[in-house]
Amino acid sequence: MVKNHKVGHYQRLHGPDTAVSGFILEQMLRALLKQVRLDRKHDVPYLAGYSRDGKTIYIDRELPRYFVSHRKRIHTDRFLILHETVEKAMIDQVGLKYQHAHQIALRTEEAAVRAYGIAWHEYDRFMQKYIKEAAEESLQRLPVNLDIKPYRDEHDYALLHRMQRAIKRERMQLRRKQRQ
Repeated sequence: MVKNHKVGHYQRLHGPDTAVSGFILEQMLRALLKQVRLDRKHDVPYLAGYSRDGKTIYIDRELPRYFVSHRKRIHTDRFLILHETVEKAMIDQVGLKYQHAHQIALRTEEAAVRAYGIAWHEYDRFMQKYIKEAAEESLQRLPVNLDIKPYRDEHDYALLHRMQRAIKRERMQLRRKQRQ
């Protein structure tokens, strides 16, 4: 049997800490949300990404903040933040290639989705629809400090070229604003 006890502002889980715990997952997600800044003001290929320093998570400005499943709103930002944070850590701290880091992050995201009682196939269907749309969208507002390593590792040179042009445009606009 698992009991929860308040310790400071966290609740401590008593019982086997090797057990899968939605409660501990929620604590971890809250801690992650305090460590990174969320930005939904930009166009982001493949829906989400991160800054080069990992302190900002970017989610595409056109991705709805939630989808409806069984008459309940399912807010998705927390799962994407988890995915992007894990992926960035695996690349920077462990030295994995994007494809390997992405698989670990995707499985972590899936575990979190399921822990919240959400059917993975519904969540994934929602995301896949917007991933396709985001890949085809014009890049008008790309973050200037978006980490492009994942796109390089994917060898998507056409997209990478479009992204580099968009980033260059954004930087030029920022410089113009700073001069004024």
